[in-house]
Amino acid sequence: MKDTGLVAATEFLRHPSMVGSAFPATARMVRHVLAPLTWADIRVAVEYGPGSGRFTFEMLRHMRHDARLLAIETSGAFVEKLRAACDDPRLIVIEGTAGAVGRHLAAHHLGRADCILSGLPFSTLDHSDAQGIMDETVAALAPDGIFAAYQMRIAIRPLIDRRFASVRYGYEWWNIPPCHLYWATQPRRDVSDLRGTDLEAAGSGRKPGDCM
Repeated sequence: MKDTGLVAATEFLRHPSMVGSAFPATARMVRHVLAPLTWADIRVAVEYGPGSGRFTFEMLRHMRHDARLLAIETSGAFVEKLRAACDDPRLIVIEGTAGAVGRHLAAHHLGRADCILSGLPFSTLDHSDAQGIMDETVAALAPDGIFAAYQMRIAIRPLIDRRFASVRYGYEWWNIPPCHLYWATQPRRDVSDLRGTDLEAAGSGRKPGDCM
């Protein structure tokens, strides 16, 4: 994918609310985000917003030979590039939305995911859409699954904190832009009453896009 940077920049200009950055992730950030994952235990992985595939290809390099990686991407240009660049049978590239992750998993007979990785820019999503994606994420994860995310801003943090019993935080400076990192485990299944508290957090005076 020699024109990865060009595709990333073009898609960012066309859909800035859905593409996190005009620059592909650095190798250092990819390693930082993926390091805590226990690859031997991951049979089904999902990636939201694979974009140019920086995380996708590194995940495949670590994953078991019998594992599957479902990459969900809204951009047709990125979908086309990923499919053309990789013929690994473990990779399934879907043009669709993260809010339909459960339906996509069922369509490919994959069951619940052991790992879901997100690069979606939650700070630019409509709040109800962001809540819906997180609710679907919790429902799609196995009980011992892990949700990992990298974000420019911290809009996603209250959504994660209320839906997972255990959350680790990190930060990666060596990226354009630098990113907040999250690794969340022990998904809470009783999320039906969380929408009100999410809205309260959003209206507490801290804007969704405020940085730490």
